[in-house]
Amino acid sequence: MTTDSPMAEGITPEIIAEHGLNPREYAAVCDSLGGRAPSYTELGVFSVMWSEHCSYKSSRVWLAKLPTTGPQVICGPGENAGIVDIGDGQAAVFKMESHNHPSYIEPYQGAATGVGGIMRDVFTMGARPIANMNALRFGSPEHPKTRHLVSGVVSGIGGYGNCIGVPTVGGEVNFDKSYDGNILVNAMCVGLVDVDKIFYAAASGVGNPVVYVGSKTGRDGIHGATMASAEFDDDSEEKRPTVQVGDPFTEKLLLEACLELMAGDAIIGIQDMGAAGLTSSGVEMADKGGVGVELNLDLVPCREEEMTAYEMLLSESQERMLMVLTPGREDEAQKIFEKWGLDFSVIGVTTDTGHFVTRHKGEIKTDIPLDTLANNAPKYNRLYTIAAAPAKITLEEAPAPNSLKHTLLKLMGSADLCSRRWVWEQYDHMVMGDTVGRPGGDAAVVRIHGTDKSLAITTDVTPRYVAADAIEGGKQAVAETWRNLSATGATPLAITDCMNFGNPERSEIMGQFAGAIRGMAEACEALSYPVVSGNVSLYNETNGQAILPTPAIGGIGLIKDTEMRASAAIGAEGDTLLLIGPERGHLGQSLYQRDIIGTAKGAPPPVDLEEERKNGTFVRELIAAGDVSHVHDCSDGGLWVAVAEMALAANIGADISLGNQDLPAHAILFGEDQARYILSVDKAKSLEILEDARENGIEIRELGFAHGDSLHVEGGDEVKLADLRKAHESWLPDYMNTV
Repeated sequence: MTTDSPMAEGITPEIIAEHGLNPREYAAVCDSLGGRAPSYTELGVFSVMWSEHCSYKSSRVWLAKLPTTGPQVICGPGENAGIVDIGDGQAAVFKMESHNHPSYIEPYQGAATGVGGIMRDVFTMGARPIANMNALRFGSPEHPKTRHLVSGVVSGIGGYGNCIGVPTVGGEVNFDKSYDGNILVNAMCVGLVDVDKIFYAAASGVGNPVVYVGSKTGRDGIHGATMASAEFDDDSEEKRPTVQVGDPFTEKLLLEACLELMAGDAIIGIQDMGAAGLTSSGVEMADKGGVGVELNLDLVPCREEEMTAYEMLLSESQERMLMVLTPGREDEAQKIFEKWGLDFSVIGVTTDTGHFVTRHKGEIKTDIPLDTLANNAPKYNRLYTIAAAPAKITLEEAPAPNSLKHTLLKLMGSADLCSRRWVWEQYDHMVMGDTVGRPGGDAAVVRIHGTDKSLAITTDVTPRYVAADAIEGGKQAVAETWRNLSATGATPLAITDCMNFGNPERSEIMGQFAGAIRGMAEACEALSYPVVSGNVSLYNETNGQAILPTPAIGGIGLIKDTEMRASAAIGAEGDTLLLIGPERGHLGQSLYQRDIIGTAKGAPPPVDLEEERKNGTFVRELIAAGDVSHVHDCSDGGLWVAVAEMALAANIGADISLGNQDLPAHAILFGEDQARYILSVDKAKSLEILEDARENGIEIRELGFAHGDSLHVEGGDEVKLADLRKAHESWLPDYMNTV
C-alpha cells in the first residue's frame, strides 16, 4: 500500500487486498473521495463496482472495437440487453451472460440463478421472455467432479426455467480437460417487446421516488461480483457463501408484476439487481439519468436480522428490482406488487448531488461521486501477445484410419458429438406452445405468437480453434452462428457474446482475448451482423491453469414466414444430397485429429467471410423460395458426421460419393472446412439448383442420395443406422448413470 494512502480505522492492507483492490487502485479510491479514506462500507462498494465483472477494466479498450450498429439495431451494448427491430412494431430483446464461478462451487444454484438473472435482464426492458438457451462446458469426463457438475448444472437450468414457464430451446454441451477446475455456464434469453413499450435504466429527474420491489434481501451472494473477478485456487470451495440462491416461483410473480406496471406510464427507469445488487442498480440508474441518488437502507426489506449497510448494499439476493417512478404513482405501483405477493418499498429519492448516498440507522454510510463508481474505474490497456498462427498440417500428420466405419462410429459416440437428448429432455422446451420442432437442429426456431414470423436462435464457438489461432477462431465463432441461422432460413440479425478467458494479467491470455475480438469484429462487419449485448468473464482458471479461450456467440435471426423454414433432417427416400462449399480436407484442429489420431495441432480451418456470406445468402434464398426445406451445416466432425446427423434425424440412410477430389477419403469425410451446407432436395429440383449455383459462382456438387437404412460411402464401409444410433444415443446416459 502506498504510504500516503489514508486508511480508516480497522481497514488494513490485507482487508483492501481481500476486496480485490491493488495499492494503485486503492490510492485512486482515496483520490476520488477528495483525499479521504473510504469507510468499510464504501470500500465494499468500490470493490464490486471496480471489479472486473462489473467494470470490464481489462476489456473495455477491446470491446470498443466491435461493430454495434446497423439499421436493425434499436439498442446496442450498455443497457441490460440488446434490442433489434423485427418489423411490425415489434423488437427482439436478448443477451447472454456467464455464471461460471458460482456454478462450479454450487452447480444447481449457480446455474439456476444464472438463468434467473439473464431473464431479468430481458424483462427489465419491458420484454416478455420467449426462449432460453445455454452454452455449457465441463471438464474431462474422466475427472471425478465432472459427472456431479453436469448433473447439478442441468438440473439447475431445468429447475428454474421449467418452473418459470419459459422454454429452454437449445444450446451446447462440451467437454475438455481445460475446464476441470472452472466450468462455464453461459445463459442466454430472448424476449419480445413492442417498440413503443421499451424501458431503459436511466433514472432521470430530481425528487423522484426510488422503489425496491421483489424478494427480501438476505446475506447470500455477498461479494459474488468480486469472487467472479478472481481465479480459483485449492480453497475455492470456501467461496460457497458467495453463491446466490434462486426462487423461480418468485421470479414468475416478479415478471408478471413488472409487465403489468409497464403497461402504464408510471415507470421512469428500471434496473435488475444483478451482480453487486442494490449498489450496481442504484449507481447505474442514477448515472445514466445524470442525477444523484440517496437511499435509506432502514427501508430495505430484509429476510435476516441485523443486516449491516455493507451486507445490504453488496447482497446479490435474487428476484429483486429497483425502479424510479413518477411522483404520485407509488400507491398504484404498490397495489400491483402486493397483489402479486411481492415486497414493495420506497427506499430513496433521486437528487441533484451527483453522489451515491446511503444512510442506515441515522448514519451516512456512503457518500461517493457517482461518476467515479460508474465511469472512472481503472481502465487497463494490458500487455498482450497474440501468438503466431500455426502452419497448416500435412496429410502425413493426420494419416488415414484403419476403418472409416469405426471412425464414424467413434466420433458420433464421443463426448462432444453424442446426442444431447439426456440434457434437453430435462428442459421444458415446448412450454408456451410456440417452439417449432425439438432441440437438435442447427438453430432453435420459436414462433412469434399470433404471427407468421419466427425467431431462430443459436449459440456456438469452437474453443480449440481459438486456442490455436485466436483471430481465425473468433472469426469462425461468429460465422458458425451466422451459418446455423441461415441453415434454418433465418436472416441473421445480430449477436450477443460471452467472452470467457483466463487471467488477463498474463500477456498470452490477453492476446487470446485481443485476437478473438479482432476476428469477431472482422466477421461481424463482413456479415452485417453487429454485437448488441454481451458479457466478459475473466480469471477462469485454477492454480494458474486457464480454460481454453471461449468467446461464446449467441445469434438470432428472423424467419418472415414460419412455413418457409428448413430442418436439419434428410427430406425423403430418394432425395438428392447436394454439398455447397469448399472441400479442402482441412484436418488441423479437427475432432478427427484430436479423437482419432490423438493430437491437436496445426492451424484451424480458414474462414473466408465472402464465401460464408455468398453461400449463406444463396441457401436462405432457396429456402425462402420453397425450393429447399432440409438443410444442415457442416461443422465439428466434418462432412460424414453432418450426413450422419441428417440421416439419424429422418431415420433414412444415404449413399455418398467422394467426388473428383485429389484428396484421401478421410480428409474429404472428416475435414472441417467452413462455409458448407448439405441440402436434401427432390431429384428434379436438384438439377435446377446445381445450375443456379454455378451461375452465381457457388461451389457445389452432387454428394449422393438418400436411401435405405445405412450410410455408405463410395469405396468405403457401410454403417447401419441402428449401430450409429446406438453409439450416438448411448454415451451420455451411460456416462451419467455410471456409479
